[in-house]
Amino acid sequence: MPKLTISGKTIDVAQGKRLVLAIEESGIALGHRCGGNARCTTCRVRFEAGEPETMTQAEYIRLSETGLLGEARLSCQIVCDHDMSVIPLVTADTRPEWEGDTGPTPAEQVTPATEWFLLEDLKAND
Repeated sequence: MPKLTISGKTIDVAQGKRLVLAIEESGIALGHRCGGNARCTTCRVRFEAGEPETMTQAEYIRLSETGLLGEARLSCQIVCDHDMSVIPLVTADTRPEWEGDTGPTPAEQVTPATEWFLLEDLKAND
């Protein structure tokens, strides 16, 4: 069972759980305004340790378009399959205009269709 450290608090997470859901289940109201479909970037996190070496094409495209590639990752596009340490970057606490509504609940499986690529291969094709 992977261990997930979120802003210094460590929890056990079910193997294969979406990172966005694990963070939310830990009690942190992380943004996911698009419902976890790699469209809005409100679920972004910064890795302190354990950043995956793979990335979905959807995540790569969205981070590239928004200038966030190399600065953040989208938790809706990451599964917990090893120990990780992250800092959530956009939460209900930082966005009071959301009035506590962080967005539609993401599905259990990564969406859109998941095709995983090595991050170094995606960057090489730019």
